[in-house]
Amino acid sequence: MNVQPSDMIAPPGLKTASDLGLTTVMMRDILLKTMFRTNLERITDLERVLCVPARVVQELIDMGRDLGLVEAMGTMHAGAQSSEMGYRLSDTGKARALDALSQSEYFGAMPVPMEVYAVQVKRQSIRNITMTRDQLTGAMGHLILPDDLLDQLGPAVGSGRSILMYGPPGNGKSSISNGIRDALGDKIYVPKAIEYSGQIITVYDPIVHSSAEEDFDNPDTLRRKAKKYDRRYVLCDRPTVITGGELTLDMLDLVYNPTARTYTASLQLKSTGGVFIVDDLGRQTEPPQALVNRWIVPLEENKDILALQSGEKFEVPFDTLVIFSTNFHPNKIFDRAALRRIFYKIKIDGPDQEDFLKIFAMVAKKRKMPLSQEALIHLLKNKYPLIDNVYANYQPIFLIDQMISICEFEGIPYQMTPELVDRAWENMFVKEEEIIH
Repeated sequence: MNVQPSDMIAPPGLKTASDLGLTTVMMRDILLKTMFRTNLERITDLERVLCVPARVVQELIDMGRDLGLVEAMGTMHAGAQSSEMGYRLSDTGKARALDALSQSEYFGAMPVPMEVYAVQVKRQSIRNITMTRDQLTGAMGHLILPDDLLDQLGPAVGSGRSILMYGPPGNGKSSISNGIRDALGDKIYVPKAIEYSGQIITVYDPIVHSSAEEDFDNPDTLRRKAKKYDRRYVLCDRPTVITGGELTLDMLDLVYNPTARTYTASLQLKSTGGVFIVDDLGRQTEPPQALVNRWIVPLEENKDILALQSGEKFEVPFDTLVIFSTNFHPNKIFDRAALRRIFYKIKIDGPDQEDFLKIFAMVAKKRKMPLSQEALIHLLKNKYPLIDNVYANYQPIFLIDQMISICEFEGIPYQMTPELVDRAWENMFVKEEEIIH
C-alpha cells in the first residue's frame, strides 16, 4: 500500500497564539477554565494539557496578566536542574473562569477551527491510499476467498468510497469488513476537539481512536525535541466505527450535553479518515432505506450536514469508507436511487465444495482436530444433501467446535467420526416442528 509517512501529512506546528485560529476571548477563557479546574501552575504542565507549545502558553499567560486575571507566584523549584515560574488565577481571574464555565464546561486542549480541520482531512484523505492485492490478501490471510472476490474488493477499498456487501448469512461479510480495516494500516491525525461558531465539539474518543505511542519530552532536560506538528491533534491508526442492529439515525448527529453545554462528535465524524461499518443492515429499528437516505449527501458530495442545538446547520468534511453489510438482497431493502449512490455492490456467497474442504482442513489444523476421511465422506454424502449442498463459511468452525466439546465431555481424545458428525450436525439446525404450549 502506498501511503505517505505520518510526518508528511502532519498538521503544521504552532508558533504564536494567532496560529490557533481562535478568538482571543475563547483562548483566554479556555486557559482560565483549565487553570481553575486542574490547579496547574507551571507553563510546562499547561502546555501538555492545552496541547500548544510553551511559547503560546506564555503568550496567553501574559495576556491574562495584562488583564489582571493571572498572577505570577515566583520561581518554583522543579528539581536540581530546572526552575520555573508559577502562575495562579487572581480573584478576578477566578470570577471570570466561573463565568466562562457557566457558558461551557469545556477546558483542556485548544480546539481546531472547522476550516483548519477541513484542510487536514484533505491532507490525509482515505482516498489518497493505494491498496495492492498483496496488502489486501495479507490482511485477510485467515480467510479462504476466491480470486474474483479480491478482484472486486481491491478497487473498492482503494477508492475510499462506499461498499455494499450482501449475501447469505455466515459467509464472512463481517470478517471481510474487519480485514479491510486491518489492510489500511497507516496513521492519521485526529483532533481532540474542533470549533465552529464559538461551539466546541469533542472528536477524539479513546474507544474509537487508537493513539500511536509517542515519546513526550522531559521538560527538565536542557535540550528538547521540537514539536513539529500541531499538538491539538493525536496521531492515531485510521479509525474504525462498527455498528450493528443498535444503529439509529440520531447516532449520526452531534450529541449535545446540556449540563456541560458542549457537543460530542457523531459516529460519522469520529470515523473521518477511516472506516464506518454498518453490520447486519436490515436488523436496525430504522428502515434500511431511511439509513441510506441519511448518507446520500455525504456519499455524493463528500460533506455532511450537522446541526447545533440552536438549529443552525453547518458543513463538516465527510471522508469515510462506508461499508454496508446485509443478509438481504439489495433490491428488497433499497430503491434504485439509493443503490446508485453506493459505488460498489459485492455479493459474498458461500464456498463451493472445494473451498469448503480447504476451510474445514484449515480450522481442523488450527483446533488440533485430526481429519478423518470416513467422517468427511459421511458429512458430504449423507448430511449436506439434506440442505441441498449449500455450504457456508461458518459451518466448518461450528462443526469442529461441536465435536471438540463432545470429546471433552466424553473424556476422549479429539477425533472425528461419523457419529460425532451426526451429533454436531444436530446442533447446527433447528427442526421444523410445532411447539405445543
